[in-house]
Amino acid sequence: MTYSVRFTRGAEQDLLRLYDFLLGEDITAARNALEAISKGIEFLGLFPFSCRKVEGGTANPFLRELLIPFGNAGYVALFEIEDVKTISILAVRHQREDDYY
Repeated sequence: MTYSVRFTRGAEQDLLRLYDFLLGEDITAARNALEAISKGIEFLGLFPFSCRKVEGGTANPFLRELLIPFGNAGYVALFEIEDVKTISILAVRHQREDDYY
């Protein structure tokens, strides 16, 4: 079964922020980062329950994190499995950034 993956406005803004940061440093790295994130999202659409549950005492087993490798670190996408067909990406950050909240 394939899930439909949607991005919240906040997650879209996160992607733009991350892309703009890399674009100022290295255009090739910016493109490669978007490709890595895109491949991670494809995986997520197929296997969302394989991703780790969010730590910190949340009682929602459908709130999870996708680790996306890239270079020496990578990205983390916070998402929620909404129903049997839909996943919502709530936030995306670089692994070296502070938490989402």
